[in-house]
Amino acid sequence: VNVDVTSADLAALPYSSGTTGRSKGVRLNHSHLVANLRQSRDMFTISENDSVLAFLPMFHIMGFAIVTMGALDSGATVVTIPTFEPTLFCQTIQDHRITKLYVVPPVVNFLAGHPMVDQFDLSSVEVLGSGAAPLGADMETAAAARLDCLVGQGYGMTEVAGAATMPREQDSGEYDLRAGSSGQLVPGMEALVIDPESGASLGPHETGELWLRGPNCFNGYLNNDEATAATIDADGWLHTGDLCHFDDDGFLFVTDRLKELIKVKGFQVAPAELEALLLTHPTVGYVAVVGRPEDRSGEVPVAHIVPWGELDVDELRAWMDERVAEYKRLAEVVIADAIPKNPSGKILRRELRVTEA
Repeated sequence: VNVDVTSADLAALPYSSGTTGRSKGVRLNHSHLVANLRQSRDMFTISENDSVLAFLPMFHIMGFAIVTMGALDSGATVVTIPTFEPTLFCQTIQDHRITKLYVVPPVVNFLAGHPMVDQFDLSSVEVLGSGAAPLGADMETAAAARLDCLVGQGYGMTEVAGAATMPREQDSGEYDLRAGSSGQLVPGMEALVIDPESGASLGPHETGELWLRGPNCFNGYLNNDEATAATIDADGWLHTGDLCHFDDDGFLFVTDRLKELIKVKGFQVAPAELEALLLTHPTVGYVAVVGRPEDRSGEVPVAHIVPWGELDVDELRAWMDERVAEYKRLAEVVIADAIPKNPSGKILRRELRVTEA
């Protein structure tokens, strides 16, 4: 059967992560996916000499487009495992001499701090890339020191068919990295940072909602005109819902999701900021910070923590109190067996907020 396929035809229908609401079908055409592959290739090199580990779910845009399609497009070897299981993960990197490793922040945390990592030879890893959620600068630096490799972050979403920003490789083969940054805009991508209250366009170092526009941006959500209209405006700008700022050189720094901010006595508290700080404490394994309703303050921050070894809650709270403003201090630390996450590694704060209501 002869079928005419054009670049404007629907190619994939991945679903958004749904961390703050129901997942939505994202309509990606062939042109969107091809554009982002080309944009990514202009930022960094994967070659036929590289081995890439694919363990992130392939129904998620990072596992599908950035890792799997990106590696195959470059002729690299792709080694797959069904999911992240610590021993299998490390053993596979060691046995197959993985050179480029693309992960999510909880895995960076594991690589930076878990004792098991020292049992394996991970010296083949040249580049460790993180995405899907913000990664603190301290954790990024700790992972780079432990693995002796380049560690960088990118920023993307299903609606841009992959990545909007990432570290840029220089002609020398080195990467232009800034700890805590998600890199620079990929070619052909435009961005604005908008004040959520006034709608004014903001300058460098001013935090607001990130808007994006480019050839890789999706056409709309499947059977959901209302959500499409709320996300893509009349000028074609995609309203990401993420709070970010750029520095003077165009490096993007992601603060948090606009809808996930905790409002304490009128002050805005970003959960990702507190999580990044908590993860630098040696007894904190995994953490999620959410707001708990409180009559006097409106909300207060509560940390749900999976510890590594013994954790002294009073000591940890005192440690945090020395490092944050008063309105950012933890109201409580809850010891948990696990942190709820979706398959791509993003924290499902809405599930934790139900327990705090």
